[in-house]
Amino acid sequence: MPDTQELFGGVFPDASDDLKVGVMGDKDSIYGFAAVGLTLLPAETGAEGSRILRASADEYAVIFITEKLAAEMEADLLRYADRPTPALIPIPGISGNTGFGMRNVSRSVEKAVGSDILGG
Repeated sequence: MPDTQELFGGVFPDASDDLKVGVMGDKDSIYGFAAVGLTLLPAETGAEGSRILRASADEYAVIFITEKLAAEMEADLLRYADRPTPALIPIPGISGNTGFGMRNVSRSVEKAVGSDILGG
């Protein structure tokens, strides 16, 4: 697997080679990501996810979080929103897309350009 500088050097110029990429969510949704070298951070509840995020945030450049878990951890995601790392990226879980990730993208776009150009 490429090192962190190769992956994120342009985006996170201060990223050290020690930063990792992880995926957080229920075991059924995340176990396949181990095959591509991501660190698994299993969490079944928002409280578990919050605890894991606080304990490990400084170790990760990016953490993908299943949408279901991200919805339960929305306050935590907002707390880390202004930090360059870890980038917290909602992804669909095994049960499918909940729309949480797209709603967040729409809010970010609206904030950046002043209107909801995505129609979310």
